[in-house]
Amino acid sequence: MRPLFDATSLELLLANGRNRDQDHAPVIKVFNPTGAQTWLLSELDPYGDTLFGLCDLGFGEPEMGYVSMSELLEVSRRLPIGLERDLYFQGTRPLSVYAGEARAAGRITA
Repeated sequence: MRPLFDATSLELLLANGRNRDQDHAPVIKVFNPTGAQTWLLSELDPYGDTLFGLCDLGFGEPEMGYVSMSELLEVSRRLPIGLERDLYFQGTRPLSVYAGEARAAGRITA
């Protein structure tokens, strides 16, 4: 199982977390390969394990919000094949753009 967060993505997430006044592009996409859950993550709180991003739990109502990194890692450990990181995803637009598209579609489409 590949780690969800590597050193480079953590550095970018932390840098964005120190500058919360901007609408950052998502740094990574994490998804459940056996379910409908997807997260586009753009920031990490430098003082804890709180991530910010677009969260889609598969109920047709994706929303921007906070998620605990330790909880994501725990969920991943409990799944038979774990959560995965989309290695080909590149956030090219602000998170709010992805959020608008996701709300219109009822799911993250990136």
